Amino acid sequence: MSHSTVPRSGAEAKTDEETAVASSGAAGPQGEQPSGKLSIRLRFRRDRTLILMTLPAVLLLLVFNYIPIFGNVVAFQDYDPYLSDNGFIAMFESPWVGFEQFERIFQDSGFWHAVQNTFVLFSLQLVLFFPIPILLALVINSVIRPRVRAVAQAIMYLPHFFSWVLVVTVFQQIFGGAGIIAQTLRQHGHNGFDLMTDPGIFKFLVTAEGVWKDAGWGIIVFLAALSAVSNDLYEAAAMDGAGRWRRMWHITLPALRPVIALLLVLRVGDALTVGFEQLLLQRDSVGPGASEVLDTYVWWNGIRNQDFSYAAAAGLIKGVVGLALVLTANKVAHLMGEQGVYKK
Repeated sequence: MSHSTVPRSGAEAKTDEETAVASSGAAGPQGEQPSGKLSIRLRFRRDRTLILMTLPAVLLLLVFNYIPIFGNVVAFQDYDPYLSDNGFIAMFESPWVGFEQFERIFQDSGFWHAVQNTFVLFSLQLVLFFPIPILLALVINSVIRPRVRAVAQAIMYLPHFFSWVLVVTVFQQIFGGAGIIAQTLRQHGHNGFDLMTDPGIFKFLVTAEGVWKDAGWGIIVFLAALSAVSNDLYEAAAMDGAGRWRRMWHITLPALRPVIALLLVLRVGDALTVGFEQLLLQRDSVGPGASEVLDTYVWWNGIRNQDFSYAAAAGLIKGVVGLALVLTANKVAHLMGEQGVYKK
């Protein structure tokens, strides 16, 4: 009995062809079981669209992040960009001085003061800033009405798009000597204040600015992790008599634990970067004694004083220490049973 052939669409035929190609490439000779591995040619043919989409991002990363790494060679030179019309050619004509720049750095009290300020600001931001997005995500996630939840999330996320110039201006208009609070106090017969020029509380002010600007960004990450938690778990726990706090402790927080570990590792690796533009904008108002960190120290010596080799050596030290912190924090995450940035 003959069977009629049903014509197939072009998309279905193409899918069958790719499946056949993949199967033929994965199957072994003489009827062996397929190994499940595709050749590079077949994988490129399958993923060529995704590869072309990511190619511009890879090129940008290569040009602005990896190629400049070779410029660290000036940390071992007495680099003078005026030896040639081309700054790159001047790297080959500058004399080598070995570790002389690093010896200067370790003998500079200003460098150690910048290191101290950097770690103080990092510690405050880690203790006061890092838990706030987690707490706000838990609060927003507990809101039942979707519209209220969306409005609250949008309001908290909006300051992330503000520049640091605008953020510092807003705080100046509120907490500055001519700000709203100080003027209101003077109108009622009290002495005003100027928190923006007080070096003693500057580190807390910087942390508050960071919380207001970037807490909304962290909320999105944690809400995305909470959205993957099945409601059946909450319903089963409620039927077993678990209250709101027990459900949060045994269901919500364990769901956030991998994300918290990952972000904590990344935050520790970024410990020596505590906000260059933010601190540079307020450097003159509180002085370098309170605002000098490694980033501003490198900028001041490299750009303002044009001591490029000295600044490159300081930046290289910062990069090496940051890498060591990432590896250490990731190892701690592995010991705690989490994946961290990469697997073991």
